Amino acid sequence: MRIEPEEIAETLEMISRHHLDVRTVTLGLSLRACAADDIDEIARRVYDRVTTAAGRLVPVADAISREYGIPIVNKRISVTPVAELIASCGARDVSPIAIALDRAGAEVGVDFVGGFSALVHKGIGEADRRLIDSIPAALAATQRVCASVNVATTRAGINWDAVLLMAHTIKACAAATSDRDAIACAKLVVFCNMVEDNPFMAGAVHGSGEPDEVINVGISGPGAVRAVVESLSPDADLTEVAEAIKATAFKITRMGELVAREAARRLGVTFGIVDLSLAPTPAEGDSVAAILEAIGVERCGGPGTTMALALLNDAVKKGGAMGTSRAGGLSGAFIPVSEDANMVRAVRDGALTLEKLEAMMSVCSVGLDMIAIPGDTPAETIAGVVGDACAIGVANTKTTAARLIPVPGKTVGDEVEFGGLLGSAPIMSVNGWAGTRLARRGGRVPAPLGGLKN
Repeated sequence: MRIEPEEIAETLEMISRHHLDVRTVTLGLSLRACAADDIDEIARRVYDRVTTAAGRLVPVADAISREYGIPIVNKRISVTPVAELIASCGARDVSPIAIALDRAGAEVGVDFVGGFSALVHKGIGEADRRLIDSIPAALAATQRVCASVNVATTRAGINWDAVLLMAHTIKACAAATSDRDAIACAKLVVFCNMVEDNPFMAGAVHGSGEPDEVINVGISGPGAVRAVVESLSPDADLTEVAEAIKATAFKITRMGELVAREAARRLGVTFGIVDLSLAPTPAEGDSVAAILEAIGVERCGGPGTTMALALLNDAVKKGGAMGTSRAGGLSGAFIPVSEDANMVRAVRDGALTLEKLEAMMSVCSVGLDMIAIPGDTPAETIAGVVGDACAIGVANTKTTAARLIPVPGKTVGDEVEFGGLLGSAPIMSVNGWAGTRLARRGGRVPAPLGGLKN
């Protein structure tokens, strides 16, 4: 992989002036060999597997960061969906596995561990149900562990029973951490069309089609893209804007490819993918919403926002695909409200609503992300919001997700502080007309005819 001197100079400028970083180096680990018929034995095997396989991850990532001058914000681990390990184990509460993952994560020094997960898009197995029932206790008792559940795919349709179950699980997570502003909900994501190689949290898992050990890297860089767009002439047309974003995405992706290849080589594991997603942070200027506003939308959420986001997402994918043959994961532009300072500002100004975010989800990388809502929002309403997110994903053959946080004791206009990369956010209003009849019908929403592609 040849890096030209001018590429190095441009990348260094983006790092020093525009918050460019590698958001995460994520080590994916298979835990299949950890299955057993005793919950404590599974937990012991999981701890030993993670601490043995990931012991060098943080030192290696830190060394690469120092040697190349590239900030690596997070080091993470993703594991086999835990529901796949517990079929022969009769324990009702499987949170000891999450606690073992958390201990192992602390031992090796990573920021997050993803994979306390289940895939139930076509039906809920007995082991899946036990895992889902354990999510509130697991996330309340751990700091690093994240959970995810896939409830829909384009091929299978939407498992409406699973959607309602997850709505109640979200409420239970909020109650379990009511003294911490429902932080457990920030570590839980409900997916449609979950991918197997996502390096980002809270939805990272190590899929069944992956090698035993693999490095996946998630890049970032919204600040660098914003700076490039702002440097264009006010008269630049949208084709010029798209080309400038595409060229910048190419440069950012080359940096991510370099880090991924080097990390995989030093760790002696497979190089998996580079996720091209633009992931914002609460830092001023490091914002996807700021890019949309630089393109010309007066405030994120205003008319034209969805079009501008579609342009951005497309250009990022095209530029990134030129920079690596290993593009994967989610790859696009994230729109997590609490993690994006300009989105928070737009919510406070009344420009950005939940309904507008739903429209934006149809063209972004994932969807309804890090949205704080009133704590008294009924489970049936949450199910309706999650169902809408799934419908967009199923109909458009794309990954969508919902990470909703009903904060106990908070109402519209209140503020909630999550800290770190999770940021802070105002409580957003939710349309209260979902009703209960739809949520309680159960069954499956059939897959669209377009899903039959054999």
